[in-house]
Amino acid sequence: MAAISGLIRVMEKAARKAGGRLRRDFGEIEHLQVSRKGPSDFVSKADEASERTIWDELRAARPDWGFLFEEAGEIEGDPTKPRFIVDPLDGTTNFLHGLPHFAISIAVQEPRLDGKGWGDVTAGLVYQPITDESFWAEKSRGAWLQDRRLRVSSRRHLDESLIATGIPFQGHGDVGQWAKIYNAIAPQVAGIRRFGSAALDLAWVAAGRYEGFWESDLKPWDTAAGCLLVREAGGFVSDWKGRSQPYCDTEILAGNDALHSRLHKIVANALKD
Repeated sequence: MAAISGLIRVMEKAARKAGGRLRRDFGEIEHLQVSRKGPSDFVSKADEASERTIWDELRAARPDWGFLFEEAGEIEGDPTKPRFIVDPLDGTTNFLHGLPHFAISIAVQEPRLDGKGWGDVTAGLVYQPITDESFWAEKSRGAWLQDRRLRVSSRRHLDESLIATGIPFQGHGDVGQWAKIYNAIAPQVAGIRRFGSAALDLAWVAAGRYEGFWESDLKPWDTAAGCLLVREAGGFVSDWKGRSQPYCDTEILAGNDALHSRLHKIVANALKD
């Protein structure tokens, strides 16, 4: 096992502390105060409390680093230092409906050497509070589930493969575009799943539970940690045109080393029609 770095320990401590609060709140969902953010997009007191807990823990450990939060937005730090990208509750709708499938996602992104924006994601952690699973990765040091090394699935054939996706819903995504891709992929694979947390979908690709994943209309906090997990587990992540980026948000396609290129061709051909 690779030695866990001080940075990963800091991130995991923050996630576990916030995760404990989420587990308690999950047991009392009917008492949560919930407000509408937009069409089918909710924020709860649990979400806000998780974000505050993570902010307090990470800022105490790295006071000069910046942040990009789902709820609070961008908080600038020393421009020569990295920033944290944080989703305090990925799978909010699952959480609010009593579905035990949600996660905390924390990633670290480095500033570009030329000082113009942000570059590589070099550390990532996806923590699932209900199962107490901590998926983490650091650039060039591999991907891990607790102390077990992760590798993407070794399946080489689409007809043996399980693929995850995110289905467009009210106010999010292009249903027609998604349907074209679904109609092209579904007849060729063993199954398609939609569980409602992109961070966990990517972590599960890294863990070999899925062979691939596609979705659109995501945000950096949904994908930054998960993309690094997949890459460090030996997989590939790109947008639908095959371009590799630190994280993909407008379009994302992830897969194991054998199937990513085939899925990319299917998606590209489907969108030509």
